[in-house]
Amino acid sequence: MEAAWKDVQSVIKQSIPDHSFRMWVKPLEFQGFGKGKLNLDTPNFFSRKRVMDQYSILIEKEFEKITGKECKLSVNITTVNKKNAPTITPKRQMTLPNLEFKPACGRLLSKNYTFDQFVVGNNNDFAYSAALSLASKKNSQQNSLFLLGKTGMGKSHLSQAIGHHLLSEHITDRVYYITAEEFYNEMVNAFINNSINKFKEKYRNGCDVLLLDDVHYLTGKKRTQEELSLTLESLHEAGKKIIFSSCYLPSDIAGLNDRLRSRFSCSLISNMEAPDFRTRVRILNKKALRNNLTIPGDIINFLASALTEDVRQLESGLLGVSARASLLGKKIDLDLAERVVKDIVKIQKAITVDIIKKLVCKEFNVSVVDIVSRSRKQCYTKPRQIAMYLSRKYTDTPLQTIGKTYNRYHATTLHAINCVERGIKNNTIIKKQVEILTGKLDAGKF
Repeated sequence: MEAAWKDVQSVIKQSIPDHSFRMWVKPLEFQGFGKGKLNLDTPNFFSRKRVMDQYSILIEKEFEKITGKECKLSVNITTVNKKNAPTITPKRQMTLPNLEFKPACGRLLSKNYTFDQFVVGNNNDFAYSAALSLASKKNSQQNSLFLLGKTGMGKSHLSQAIGHHLLSEHITDRVYYITAEEFYNEMVNAFINNSINKFKEKYRNGCDVLLLDDVHYLTGKKRTQEELSLTLESLHEAGKKIIFSSCYLPSDIAGLNDRLRSRFSCSLISNMEAPDFRTRVRILNKKALRNNLTIPGDIINFLASALTEDVRQLESGLLGVSARASLLGKKIDLDLAERVVKDIVKIQKAITVDIIKKLVCKEFNVSVVDIVSRSRKQCYTKPRQIAMYLSRKYTDTPLQTIGKTYNRYHATTLHAINCVERGIKNNTIIKKQVEILTGKLDAGKF
């Protein structure tokens, strides 16, 4: 029967992506077949879960074809590395209740952003496999990963999942989770407080794993880029792990120095796209279970078909349906779900760059001629930047095309978007202006 299992692996290898086969199916070890049960061993919990969720039906079908015998798959976690190795019971330190793993420095890791809470689909399969491989230290040759995807695709989730896994398996690892903006602010404060050497020592020699989010924020920050380049070089030479995330490819991030762009590009770039319908259903079911929500299956399917942009939109719809039903004292039905979705879904097909441009001009009482002019007056610059930001947020128009529409270069467009993103975080006036405009776009009032 072990020979039959080898034949099954050969067949499966031809029907699934190579990276998926090498990551999930190839490591499975045959342990026996009896009473209609195919027993396989796998090295860890994540592998077992992935195989049972994604490949159990395929394995059972191919095994039945080759042997002519019906089977039910059973996957067990290997407890020792070698069959005849002695069993060692390690002394474990008693765990403290209600404590979350946290990095040595930087932000706390979200307790929900773990591998077992991440829903894998065709849209993120490679990124998940690459992240788990790096976290499991399976590939010592590849120590850096670049997670690429639009906002809400799960980049931060995967990045933090790596941190959680490493901290659980290697408790002494010094894991730093930080955004590029926070890295920049920390470096500026180090200069102001005359503690730049302490800052350098911390990241170059006091860090084993660096999780750096939103690296596109570094556009135009030459001094920060130089310091980060030297830090990354030091970490790379020491064999440390580095995980980047961004909405843009390294080649599309304007204003990067060559050394930093090269370092990003040398990472394993893993794209994360919008989930398909089947994956959206699984995401909604998992989030409903985690939040102790009871949502009928037909409502889950409706939300999955109507909310197609990203994971955050799905979660908003799920929580919105539950909250509205609770507040109104009504049961969750299709009519209630439709009203929630109507409030959430953007009227995407009707929103264009030109419509955004005209809406912004009307809101700020300026003309379209003014907003696309070469003028750098603040009364024109701010509306122009907000219009560029909204054009990126609400349309699939490439950055270069958005720039041309406003008579600007690609780098200027990216700078404008970054300015508005910072303004939303730090400036209540800009935040309010953007909220008013997004509210009108979401409601179709343009």
